[in-house]
Amino acid sequence: MLRSVLSPALVLVVAAGCGQRDVTPRVPAPPNQGPRPDEMPQLLNNALPFRYPPALYARKVQGNVTLRLFIDRDGRVEPDSTRVDVASGYPLLDSAAVAGAGDLRFVPAKLHGEPMAMSILFPIRFRHPEAPPLPGDTVVGRAGAHASGS
Repeated sequence: MLRSVLSPALVLVVAAGCGQRDVTPRVPAPPNQGPRPDEMPQLLNNALPFRYPPALYARKVQGNVTLRLFIDRDGRVEPDSTRVDVASGYPLLDSAAVAGAGDLRFVPAKLHGEPMAMSILFPIRFRHPEAPPLPGDTVVGRAGAHASGS
């Protein structure tokens, strides 16, 4: 019963700009760890794979999680490499972000036209439609890039 009531709006998860086709994830600036790509990885997912934990959704808890992902030469996220770089303060949100990351797909980064593996930072924003914006949110940004899920 609870699941059917929450399903239409269960997940309002936003990965900054992921509703747009030209998403460019942030790349950490490691000290001299090889060449930088000519082309950054591009997100392919039409719907984001992150699921809002029902207990936190019911309480209208919101938060931001930044993951460190390793994207291989085929554009797949190496699941064992995914780490929380910046925690939300809610372990369930952090776990939901990590759990969904393995289903992300990318056009891989390229160097001289050849696919290359690389590490990126990927922000995820968990937002509840009935909760007030968090500091730093904008009304326009909240409406533009929502993921759906059950």
